[in-house]
Amino acid sequence: MTKKKNKLLSDQRFIVLLVIAALIIIYMIFSPEFRQYSSILSMLDFSYYDVLMAIGVTFPLITAGVDLSIGTGMVCYALLAGSLIRNQHVPVGVAMLVCVLLGCIVGMVNGLLIAVMNLPPFLATLCTCMITRGIGSMSSAVPWPTTQQDGGWFHSIFKLTFGTGRSALKIPIGFILVVALVILMEFVLNHTKFGRYTIAIGSNKEAVILSGINVKFYHVMAYVICGLFAGLAAIAYAAVVPTVQPGTGAGLELDAIGGVFVGGVSATGGYGSVLGTLAGVFVIVLLKTGLPYVGLQANWQQIITGAVLIAAVLIDVIKRRRAAKAQ
Repeated sequence: MTKKKNKLLSDQRFIVLLVIAALIIIYMIFSPEFRQYSSILSMLDFSYYDVLMAIGVTFPLITAGVDLSIGTGMVCYALLAGSLIRNQHVPVGVAMLVCVLLGCIVGMVNGLLIAVMNLPPFLATLCTCMITRGIGSMSSAVPWPTTQQDGGWFHSIFKLTFGTGRSALKIPIGFILVVALVILMEFVLNHTKFGRYTIAIGSNKEAVILSGINVKFYHVMAYVICGLFAGLAAIAYAAVVPTVQPGTGAGLELDAIGGVFVGGVSATGGYGSVLGTLAGVFVIVLLKTGLPYVGLQANWQQIITGAVLIAAVLIDVIKRRRAAKAQ
């Protein structure tokens, strides 16, 4: 019983859940506004694109890489697809597919630069980050269709609304969708050949190469998956932002990457959990959206988030040192 308790307390995902519970309790005690249903809905709305980016970037991070292009890429895809809707009268469904396709293409480019051309992940994805931000800057501000306009049905993917006015009932089905994707990708990571090879690349890439596995293919696919989820995040972003602004997106990737590390992905690769990523991102989201409810300004969110990230990395370092001593 004691061993099970100690194992549970040493599981970073369990610790993160405790942090989430503590933050929610603190916010509810000190802020009556936070307890309102509308506040919870707003927090969830602005968490979907963070979670989707984080699910995708979990895979490159497990390979000991990174993808810095997901934030600017997400905004770029939303701008380009939104321009097709507004200027070319492309159906919203087609525009959503364009977002996903663009994400996969940029993800493949990142993967080829890193796995085939052997560029450092930080440098390669920083370059594509600058490219996608530049392309996005050449577009004009784009509002996707609202719920009352033709094509506004895509909002119902994340939130169903019954009734009108103040009495309208809004159900955040986007949370169910996100949880379903998390469970799916957790299965992919732990129970498929692609997932096992992704972890193996981060653990010992040379050993995987020597075993005869096509490392380049699986390494590239990790970035394609990341790009795919950046494309899905673009759809979620367009659903909650009234107008997608050009030249934005830089820094949004940090919330997703930070959430992945808080959720327990090793800073050196080779270990991670998509379920842990979900919990970690919600810590970041609670810090980002909840602190204003208790009277703290945005700069405190950055300071506290930075401190949480340091704690997460230190936990990872301590765990690896203990594992090394046990061997």
